[in-house]
Amino acid sequence: MRRANLALVLGEIAAGPKSRAEVAARTGLTRAAVSSLVDELAAGGLVAESGPAVPSGKVGRPGTALVLAPDGPAGLGGEIGVEHLAACVVDLRGEVREWRRRDVRNRDRTPEAVLADLAELLREVSDAAGLTPAGIAVAVPGLVGAAEGVVVRAPNLGWSEVAVAAGLRPALRRAGATGLAGLPIGIDNEANLGGLAEHWLGGRPDSFCHLSAEAGIGAALVVDGRLLRGARGFAGELGHVPVRPDGPDCPCGARGCLEQYAGEQAVLRAAGLPGFVDDWVGELARRARAGDAAVREALAAAGTALGIAVTGAVNLIDPAEVVLGGGYAELGEWLLPAMRDELAARVTVRPWDDGWLTVSELGRRGPLLGAAVGVVRAVLADPGQD
Repeated sequence: MRRANLALVLGEIAAGPKSRAEVAARTGLTRAAVSSLVDELAAGGLVAESGPAVPSGKVGRPGTALVLAPDGPAGLGGEIGVEHLAACVVDLRGEVREWRRRDVRNRDRTPEAVLADLAELLREVSDAAGLTPAGIAVAVPGLVGAAEGVVVRAPNLGWSEVAVAAGLRPALRRAGATGLAGLPIGIDNEANLGGLAEHWLGGRPDSFCHLSAEAGIGAALVVDGRLLRGARGFAGELGHVPVRPDGPDCPCGARGCLEQYAGEQAVLRAAGLPGFVDDWVGELARRARAGDAAVREALAAAGTALGIAVTGAVNLIDPAEVVLGGGYAELGEWLLPAMRDELAARVTVRPWDDGWLTVSELGRRGPLLGAAVGVVRAVLADPGQD
């Protein structure tokens, strides 16, 4: 009961500065109980006083406003990309306190080498932020199975059955981050974390479909405010939905998958840029903005394929919105017209409006933000946990 009440009180303070009296009035707890709970939260570094509360209009002096402690437990997020590594720290308020990214080609590197580099980056960003992380979460471009911290398959990295969480702990110790090695470590698909970030930070409705692209294509399905993971945790593999059953072979073993028409390599080939290895999203956007006809045609063709695939998701789960995130957010200007044409032509058994297809403002920052903010939200949901 006390853990539940701690979460109740902290949740009220997280929603905005409040005095002890206001917290008591909103929770139904006695003022004495609230004061005791606030003292416990303050001792744990979770709340702080910030001066007089906003006058309520009632007789008497306003109480002291309580806020989330700016230097309290933090969320430490990491991201393993095919062409980069990244890490960030967010405080209890969800504000980014430190962010670092390194361009590095991780395709076909050993997991040990990648995790060693990630551990160094996590140590650097944690030291620079000067906060105490409550946990670590890592976004990966692959399928994360039911076994804790195991990447079942990440074809664009060349990984299969890699225990990322277990491998990251000794890597952190070797990097001189012994304190980080003892923290809880969570691993999740980058598209899922991007979708959760969109839900938490992007002001989206409770049910939406979030598409993202790096080397591959993923989707997060948020239904009634919760991520739809599926029976085995593999929901959202939109990149391997067939858009043309007789199409080219896909590395996954199937044929005609969406990734063969709208994935990184497919779009680069169609744009006349096969083998391009740097920032493919930025390069395509630069060329499209400059009027490169081949790039614009490639992006329009990708938009057509995306529209076909998304039609199935729209008809199946009836989302309030479809959100283009990840790299697609930066290419939305050239993807959206063809996507809208396909959706208008194919979504015929239910209402559909062009305005329900939108672009994320988080873009490629989404997965890393989702990882770090998820750690903080776990603290806010259960501040009494050991």
